[in-house]
Amino acid sequence: MALNIQDLMKQLRNWNNGSRNIAKEGWDTLSRLPRGKYIYSYLIGRYAPYTGSIKAVIEELSTGHSEVVLKDTPNLRNHLQSIHAVALANLAELTGNIALSYSMPADARFIVSKMELEYVKKARGTVTGVCDCPVPTSNAKKTYLVPVRIVNDAGEVVCKATLHSLVGPKK
Repeated sequence: MALNIQDLMKQLRNWNNGSRNIAKEGWDTLSRLPRGKYIYSYLIGRYAPYTGSIKAVIEELSTGHSEVVLKDTPNLRNHLQSIHAVALANLAELTGNIALSYSMPADARFIVSKMELEYVKKARGTVTGVCDCPVPTSNAKKTYLVPVRIVNDAGEVVCKATLHSLVGPKK
């Protein structure tokens, strides 16, 4: 039986009814399998197609923490031959969102209401988004500041971001 991605995505949306944390369950299951991190990252990109457009790979994910890798490719570059600012913003949002999503109670959801970005230096080569975020303990309506830093292979910070994420109950 062939895997139908559209049907799988529909099932994921239906399962996300407030009783399960699909981001956490998916990672905890897939990340242990061969190529599981790539499969998980691909599915996240299908769930949120704009996020998937940069083809980043989630390498580490745990409560309050994520690391997401983005390879420098020609289609992500600007006129200065560095990674485009919007691609870095997309990486920052994915990195913060996946850490927060993994960490939330099953009956909570969130939306980013504001992003602050500081581009520190040109981003070239593979970059990694790193997030250590606060961990919501309930679905009470509250805004969390989710910090993300993006570093290059030399460990230099190329971008700093803060996501203002409004957490609340699933309907």
